[in-house]
Amino acid sequence: MSSQAQYQSPESAEPDMPAASKSAQDSRVTPMMAQYIEIKAANPDSLLFYRMGDFYELFFEDAEIASRSLGIVLTKRGKHQGQDIPMCGVPVDRADDYLQRLIGLGHRVAVCEQTEDPAEAKKRGAKSVVRRDVVRLVTPGTITEDRLLDPGRANFFLAIARRRVSDTEWCYGLAAVDISTGHFVLSETDGSGLAAEIARFEPREILVPDVIHDDSELSAFWRETKAAITPLSREGLDPASAERRLKDYFGVATLDAFGSFSRAEITAAGSALFYIEKTQIGSRPVLNPPSRENVGAALAIDAATRANLELTRTLSGERAGSLLATIDCTVTPGGARLLGERLAGPLTHPDMIRDRQDAVAALVENADLRERLRRILKRSPDLARALSRLGLGRGGPRDLACVRDGLFAARDLGLELAIAPNLPRELSDAAHRLQSLRTEIADKLAAALADELPLLKRDGGFVRASYDQNLDELRELQQDSRRFIAALQARYATETGCRTLRVKHNHMIGYFVEVPQNVGEDLLKEPWKETFVHRQTMAGAMRFSTVELGELESKIASASDRALRIELGLFEAMAQELVDLSAEIASAAEAIAVVDVTAALAELAVRLDWTRPLIDTSLAFRIKGGRHPVVEAALKREGEAFIANNSDLSGKDAGHILLITGPNMGGKSTYLRQNALIVVLAQMGSFVPAKEAHIGIVDRLFSRVGAADDLARGRSTFMVEMVETAAILNQATARSLVILDEIGRGTATFDGLSIAWAAIEHLHEANRCRALFATHFHELTALAERLPRIANATLKVTEWHGEVVFLHEVVPGAADRSYGLQVARLAGLPLAVVDRAKTILSELERSDRESPKRALVDDLPLFAVPVRAEPVAKAMPDLLRAALEAIDPDQMTPREALDALYRLKTHL
Repeated sequence: MSSQAQYQSPESAEPDMPAASKSAQDSRVTPMMAQYIEIKAANPDSLLFYRMGDFYELFFEDAEIASRSLGIVLTKRGKHQGQDIPMCGVPVDRADDYLQRLIGLGHRVAVCEQTEDPAEAKKRGAKSVVRRDVVRLVTPGTITEDRLLDPGRANFFLAIARRRVSDTEWCYGLAAVDISTGHFVLSETDGSGLAAEIARFEPREILVPDVIHDDSELSAFWRETKAAITPLSREGLDPASAERRLKDYFGVATLDAFGSFSRAEITAAGSALFYIEKTQIGSRPVLNPPSRENVGAALAIDAATRANLELTRTLSGERAGSLLATIDCTVTPGGARLLGERLAGPLTHPDMIRDRQDAVAALVENADLRERLRRILKRSPDLARALSRLGLGRGGPRDLACVRDGLFAARDLGLELAIAPNLPRELSDAAHRLQSLRTEIADKLAAALADELPLLKRDGGFVRASYDQNLDELRELQQDSRRFIAALQARYATETGCRTLRVKHNHMIGYFVEVPQNVGEDLLKEPWKETFVHRQTMAGAMRFSTVELGELESKIASASDRALRIELGLFEAMAQELVDLSAEIASAAEAIAVVDVTAALAELAVRLDWTRPLIDTSLAFRIKGGRHPVVEAALKREGEAFIANNSDLSGKDAGHILLITGPNMGGKSTYLRQNALIVVLAQMGSFVPAKEAHIGIVDRLFSRVGAADDLARGRSTFMVEMVETAAILNQATARSLVILDEIGRGTATFDGLSIAWAAIEHLHEANRCRALFATHFHELTALAERLPRIANATLKVTEWHGEVVFLHEVVPGAADRSYGLQVARLAGLPLAVVDRAKTILSELERSDRESPKRALVDDLPLFAVPVRAEPVAKAMPDLLRAALEAIDPDQMTPREALDALYRLKTHL
């Protein structure tokens, strides 16, 4: 711990005395420590930040945890029950940095502040402790501070409730709340869609009632999720009390004005408000009324698919390299968050998608308007989060300025859109909201706020000079007290005729008037004795006070406090005016985000030559010249071109399956992913990286591309692969898109081949969905002759002077080899190993020609007659044994024996 954090307040030095709390009856502790123990007992599941002067102190186990987590020195103070009390602390002005680290590690923090002036505590006795209480609970899902939040990412917490719909089925209600922006969304799903819905919101914290948390079928999911899990008791979670809580919070008699909600959704929403009240402790965040998302309104993408496709994070957890990072051309924090939300939850309603496309197309065609809008947007700050902090009482002067600048930007955007002709619905709706915003308060804030603003309101100095006359006088008095004293001294000297009269100050009697003794004797008489009150007689001088001097002294002494009180009063008044307009401002913030996302997607389309896809309710899936947006961007940075490819999975009554074979490193995985990403982009309302695209709405997107061991759950790579494949085969519908890569490769050849075969049959006959299936089991290509909706495709490759060249071009047909040995050589395997592998491969291919497995493919059901490959040891000579047999150790010198050993090591 730094030397700063070793600060001890006067309270920490109090002598021991009998305990003042019930929890400490059996030991002798200071009153301060007794207070700490009592407050900590009420917050057992949180680290307690206990305010002492300019530090937050932690004691006992909390101190040990914080010391390890933050890397600060653990010290001690006093004893409790005969043991040293561990202690550490962090400076208040750096608390946000430490909070961020603790929250990132999954801790909850209870912030305990002084709730009375220390001077008031002294009135109760010299050893009285300043009253303290917890003013908020800081959890991953309820933080609002700018420094603790990612400006481009929503900070949702999710409340979950459920109701039974049958003996074996449950319906789940979800309430997603971001108190940093006021976003409040309700949705409902069945058990099979719960994981995908949770993944869509990517919550930082999930509130789970005990009964759901302890459900054996779900308990593993809660353990594995990256979000912090907060169990809730059953109390207050019934639909009736939840509905009352909603009505009370929003001040309405009925919820009908907000929409039609299910019992599970209402229960989840009530749980969310209950948690807000619990964590914010008296503060009331500005929340938008809850909005409902209809079941199936968003493209369902489970967590595994999101990870495989790297939509918002790469497999390593980084934002850089993800699809979101690649397409993010937004220039406002709110726009970045909205882009992330749209990417996480693409739409499934064609009309809504077309509305978004129309807006993007309008700004693609009108480059001047797009550029003007983006110039205005660049000066728009994070309006929603600043308003939220002000509503919670945690805002500062810079938040007022943020809202001011945001309102000015909103007004300018509204004016710009007002003169634009023929705006599509999405932009016209945004324009209407911006134009109806009352911005008079922005002008008031501009007049009130100084040019340079402190971070904290308690620092003062944020109100502009000349805005408030009383404040100006106090500041003038505070900053120029000497001039006032000199003026008063000059007036007294003139009135009394004493040129040597002086106004002085000391710590004993404060300000006083000092005159020679002979003049002082006159001041004791009429008419002066009413003005000058005798205080002291000195050798050769006399001292007097006056009412005027006393008042001036009082003003000077309290000017700073009074000036700060005036500023704080003005701050609260301005903040309250903004909170009163919170509904309008929040609506304007949403409109700004919509304009930003629309302009950003238009900029992206123009810059990268993306096209508008055709979206309808058919089962079409035709992509001409499709490209992988992330890979293309990476290649462009290196000066290389991306090879575009076509894809057609269209069907009338059922989707088609494209079975893709080809060499390792030929681009199969890239091809699979790019088609899935084009669907996501198209259904979020964006243009897509293709020359043409016609996509019938996809309801669920599934991807199983690559896998790794799940050691924590005891799952092998193959087990992970099978679990993900099972989820796909059990849930995919005729409207789904499935991409599968190398199913069955994690086990023995015939086991894997049979599983892959059966999976393709199930997709074709049962799921009847559109699918891309990449494999190295070349035997599967024969299925295209037997199943009508399967077609073969392969990645072109050629050889040039013995070197393999991957062309990354997808063409009809089937591959006859995988070029694995060439890839192994490129990877740097020793040449001896590669040569040995070539020999083995030749023998295996010869054996396969003599006993071809292709005959098995023609005889459904699969593998009626098991076939075993000839063991490698019988198919070819054992070169190592032959080399050893050629050596006669008895005839070799030690040097020759060593040379022979080196030869064996080098060549074998």
